[in-house]
Amino acid sequence: MLVLSFRKQPTRRMIHVMSTLTDPRELDSRTCSIARTMELIGHPWTMVVLRDLFNGVRRFDELTDHLNIARNVLARRLAGLVDAGLVEKVSYREPGQRARHEYRLTPAGRDLRPVLLAVTAFGDAHLSEGHGPPMLVEHAECGGAVEVQLRCAHGHDIASRDRLRVRPGPGAHAK
Repeated sequence: MLVLSFRKQPTRRMIHVMSTLTDPRELDSRTCSIARTMELIGHPWTMVVLRDLFNGVRRFDELTDHLNIARNVLARRLAGLVDAGLVEKVSYREPGQRARHEYRLTPAGRDLRPVLLAVTAFGDAHLSEGHGPPMLVEHAECGGAVEVQLRCAHGHDIASRDRLRVRPGPGAHAK
């Protein structure tokens, strides 16, 4: 199969070199999953738009009112989320009204739930100014508080002070 790309294709020598790299600074940072994800969700307002979509606020006017965001900014953020495949635009029509759209998370968008919950936990812990969390997230079926936890593939819980090691994966490219 012929693959056309403007990026340099890995050669046998590059693959050998990458397998010996242990310092992340030796890798091309453009292939970093964090950098790629932040290209999609790192723009101002994007995370709070996603938060509202997770909370069931789906219609453009409702989002505008709830977020107190300029319509042109919201339109750009929603268009970017739709283009990225994180949100889908669905038509609806109220009786006697023209067709409008609402926005729903796609499976890829729903996969961002742990990210939003982790950001929420950080804000609750470090930015609540001693007043406590402004919103509590509970499991709808049992009422238990929802927590974000890190665990390795072998089942070990990982605390924020535990050391982690980073090594190149199959998508890494040397600088």
